[in-house]
Amino acid sequence: MDRLSGMEAFARAVETGSFSAAGESLGLSPQAVGKQVRLLEEHLGVRLIHRTTRRQSLTEAGRDLYERVRIILAEVEAVEAVAARSQAVPRGQIRVNAPVTFGAYDLARVLPAYLAAYPEVDVELTLSDRKADLIEEGYEVVFRVGPPAGNGLIARPLRPMDFALCAAPSYLAARGTPRAPGDLKQHECLGFAYMATGDQWRFVGPEGPETVEVSYRLLVNNGQALLTAALAGLGLLLQPAALVRDAVAAGHLVPVLPAYRPVSRPMHLLYAPDRRLTPKLRSFIDFALARFAGPAG
Repeated sequence: MDRLSGMEAFARAVETGSFSAAGESLGLSPQAVGKQVRLLEEHLGVRLIHRTTRRQSLTEAGRDLYERVRIILAEVEAVEAVAARSQAVPRGQIRVNAPVTFGAYDLARVLPAYLAAYPEVDVELTLSDRKADLIEEGYEVVFRVGPPAGNGLIARPLRPMDFALCAAPSYLAARGTPRAPGDLKQHECLGFAYMATGDQWRFVGPEGPETVEVSYRLLVNNGQALLTAALAGLGLLLQPAALVRDAVAAGHLVPVLPAYRPVSRPMHLLYAPDRRLTPKLRSFIDFALARFAGPAG
């Protein structure tokens, strides 16, 4: 039997004076309340309530038990209140995965504000440009560049990831400045191993979309390493705008083909559809959407 339900039925019967009134307060029939009390009596091996057709009265054992049951039920109510408060306040650790450049140059810039707003939440952030498996690897939130994979995850759209084409002044002085996408075939282009379009660089120019096939002498799986190579004058760099903005602002890199905008890529925040939206998860999703949803800028 459910001893806690039996205790609650017994206490309510004592407090209201009848099984009928106890049933009304508990949303049960008088028969159900009576059954709960009888099962409790059988479990304890004592009679708790004298029952006649006209009235009921507590036995001596019933009076003693009632005082203890009141304490037990009060403690249960206090535990439930603590649990409810725990669920209402974001707390605990949340595991997040993000692309390296976005995580290092965009997400990491705003995480201090999130951690300040939710002091009882810890964030474990893993940066990787490979496609992490949210379920298998135990992440609660994944940021992903590219269209949703149709794998059953909930995908919340974020603002697209913008790219920039640039080079060091020393490279342009030595090799000349491209004037149109087709000129890139005669230049050293720095390759990113996780580039979704491979060796095809895509732009939107005055005449519409243009695609040019380039070749790489250097292919790297890390954008920061490519940035270092570009700063050393090794070639043309096509990477997320966030990665190069400081170098461009300082004059260490120069934008190339300003009339041709590199095609941006969609971004999404992913989480499992069957994962309960705990306060910590909901707080992080809401924060990320507020910071990164909508148009860039």
